[in-house]
Amino acid sequence: MRDLSLHILDIVQNSISAGASVITIQIKQGLNNALLKNNLEITITDNGKGMDSELIKKAEDPFVTTRTSRKVGLGIPLIKESAEMCNGEFKLNSQINRGTEVFAAFSIDHIDRLPLGDIGETMLALISSNPGIQFMLLLSSKKGDFMLDTAQLAKSLEGIKITEYAVLNWLKEYVDNGIKNIFGGVLNEVDSRIG
Repeated sequence: MRDLSLHILDIVQNSISAGASVITIQIKQGLNNALLKNNLEITITDNGKGMDSELIKKAEDPFVTTRTSRKVGLGIPLIKESAEMCNGEFKLNSQINRGTEVFAAFSIDHIDRLPLGDIGETMLALISSNPGIQFMLLLSSKKGDFMLDTAQLAKSLEGIKITEYAVLNWLKEYVDNGIKNIFGGVLNEVDSRIG
């Protein structure tokens, strides 16, 4: 993977495959983790079918997958490796019929940390191809908070489909501005001086 937005896209695709109707993506900078002084945390939570304890243990193995379209499952092993390569951490929690949470933390200043990538484009792809799923994007740093909730947005659109071209263009711009305002970086990147 060339950036973190592609990791997010891959993990969210797992949530969609697990039948999730609500998926929350949280991206936080330097807020909660005392171990990492200047860190970037990504948490993806869903209300899908979840995994039993045996599948959780196997999920980090790239040769174990629930997908029928291919014989390898690289999403979880790759994000775990990306986090650990830059002095970060990875956690996977799941319960049958309750959902799954994937957490990855990355040291922002580490030379091996992947760039954040185009979160706006990732959200656009997810929302346009899955309009029936409620997506929430939460961004946090010392500069403030940002939230996108597609369920709230759908209510305010008063009958206009969320997949309309003008709405999707606005969504992309809204998320891009949120990234810039909360993380302070340019070209979809996180400014490490904020943490």
